Amino acid sequence: MKRFFKLIFKGVLWLFIVSIAITFIYKWLPVPLTPLMIIRSIEQYQAQKDIVWKHHWVSIDKISKNLQLAVICSEDQNFLNHNGFDLKAIEKAIEFNKQGKQIRGASTISQQTAKNIFLWPQRSWLRKGLEVYFTFLIELMWSKERIIEVYLNSIEMGNGIYGAGAASQYWFKKSANKLTQMESAAIAAILPNPRVYKANPASNYIHGRKHWIVRQMGYFGPLDYIKQNDKSNKN
Repeated sequence: MKRFFKLIFKGVLWLFIVSIAITFIYKWLPVPLTPLMIIRSIEQYQAQKDIVWKHHWVSIDKISKNLQLAVICSEDQNFLNHNGFDLKAIEKAIEFNKQGKQIRGASTISQQTAKNIFLWPQRSWLRKGLEVYFTFLIELMWSKERIIEVYLNSIEMGNGIYGAGAASQYWFKKSANKLTQMESAAIAAILPNPRVYKANPASNYIHGRKHWIVRQMGYFGPLDYIKQNDKSNKN
């Protein structure tokens, strides 16, 4: 029994060390692939469909500020101010879910990034616990600008389309730094279900969400990571 527990302890310790090392490395290096990309490819293969895997890394300075702001306004408007978890959003989601009509999530961009890079998509208490752990790590090690950079390069933005670089070419035939406000809002609008919704041509539902996001972008104002990071450090 002692050997068994000793082995378990060593395994957990090594997982802890490896997770910190990988998170530290990804502070600078591009993320080449994610578990979701692999899972989607396996699903396509099993369904005897063509395997679609479009992804190439684009640095944050080559991603339109329009897209950065559109995603923040649609997914996590408190992103620049929280430390990985939006407690108010969680409280609202709990109250909403008590009504039992439909489930509303409260995951922040930081949490989504942690899940996309390190974990699998299926819901479970184990995955949620690991998501909290990795969210804490990236918020501790990475800047907000780095988190949004990794997020925009890893999320699913279409069927087999991953990241801003591939999505901008797929939906609008242009590079990510050329996206307009409306085009950026269209991509942000499909994120809740990117394998069903289309950014272009947009359905009436996506068209409505697109205009809502553009209004939110106007309310939000200019995007300034440095100012917000300084503000967080003071707090």
